[in-house]
Amino acid sequence: MSRRILETEQKALEINLDERIYGAFAEIGAGQEVARHFFQVGAAAGTIAKTMSAYDKTVSDQIYGPEPKGRYVCESRLYKMLDHEYELLQERLRAERPHQNFFAFADTVSAINFQKTIKGSGWLGLRFQLHPEALPNDVVLHVRLLDNDNRLQQQAIGILGVNLIYGCFRFHHDPEVLLQSLMDNLRDRVAIDMVRLNGPDFQGVDNRLVCLWAVKNHLTEVTIFGPGGIPLHASEFLYKKSILIARGSYRPLTLVQQDMIRCAYRQFCAEPDVDPEKAFFLTEITLDNLRADGELNERDFLDRVEILGALGQTVILSNCVQHKKLIAYFRDYKVPRIGLAIGARKLQNIIRETYEHNPDNLLGAFGELFLRNVRFYVYPARETHSGALLTAQSIRVPREIHFLYQHLLDHRNIVDVEGFDPDILHIYHKEVLEMIRHGKPGWEGKVPENVAEMIREKRLFGLDNKP
Repeated sequence: MSRRILETEQKALEINLDERIYGAFAEIGAGQEVARHFFQVGAAAGTIAKTMSAYDKTVSDQIYGPEPKGRYVCESRLYKMLDHEYELLQERLRAERPHQNFFAFADTVSAINFQKTIKGSGWLGLRFQLHPEALPNDVVLHVRLLDNDNRLQQQAIGILGVNLIYGCFRFHHDPEVLLQSLMDNLRDRVAIDMVRLNGPDFQGVDNRLVCLWAVKNHLTEVTIFGPGGIPLHASEFLYKKSILIARGSYRPLTLVQQDMIRCAYRQFCAEPDVDPEKAFFLTEITLDNLRADGELNERDFLDRVEILGALGQTVILSNCVQHKKLIAYFRDYKVPRIGLAIGARKLQNIIRETYEHNPDNLLGAFGELFLRNVRFYVYPARETHSGALLTAQSIRVPREIHFLYQHLLDHRNIVDVEGFDPDILHIYHKEVLEMIRHGKPGWEGKVPENVAEMIREKRLFGLDNKP
């Protein structure tokens, strides 16, 4: 769908002039700019029932209730604000305005501070009707503010809030366009790393695809969703938890990948600096991997995550081709220990590429990747011709950085996975996929039993219907 990108003022005025739309604004912290746009362009009396800012924490608690964890820039605070403000609109104004579609906009945002120790982030949401008698929809998002100035970050929130309101009322029928419109006049100023769409007018929307669209359309480089396909944000469920990430294609999940996950996570939780009660495992798929065959195939993506979700996995979808970008993302959320489960061949490629691409800054490049709180858990492979075992200890490393690689081994930035099953190392996921697609027998024995059952039942990965 092609569309003309409007200026922020044009969007606000168009909403103000639409007699069907009426609602309230509640803004906490740095988000004071959204309502101002609607006031400044004129005709705001046709749109705004009220605006408010419970800036003092005590006042905020009196209105919306206390936060158990004492955090005010959080998802739960946003939903309390939406609940409270929308219910007030219905109670006070429905009888007087029976033909209007109500909305409640809320945000709770922390902008960059004077010392630059807080980068700036927040939650924004809109609860809105498309018909006066209909139940409302919710669009909720988390934003990271990229400007290095407090005033500019507040300005960005104002633009984003207008984009959100305009997009929900004008592009609700095309959710991917709605997502694209959130970045209008904001490119490179914000990263929207979680978007969740719920409600009667979004019943046909798969939020896993919403995550895919967010990465595909450059709203963010990282999105996360849980086993049920619900978008999540790291600040809410990973705060101060140690995490192990396994990157793969999962096309489909094979016995080898299952064994790598099992062994690496057991080893990760046994580390003296990891609390098993605060450890979390995530599977990651990259956009680059999804495009391995050329065009991005949404059905192929859903086939992969269908299996991962059924197995209870939380999925990261990222555009982080380089591991250091993914590591940098999670460091912002106070993750104390990060582990990456990786195959020996993949590690060999990473070491070689880091060496070749950074000839004048080897220490800096390796330092960004192998941080003190990061550990790579290396799963072995079989050499193609000799059948010898390829491990972290035996991979081929350029002679010029052999001393540096040995340092990483000695300091346990890189460790071999223990307790693996050597009898399944002959299984390669690409061969399994080809067997499934061409109806060749024997693929069932190379994937977990429940995965094979799911592939047969749901005809995943192009499984031939012929016997």
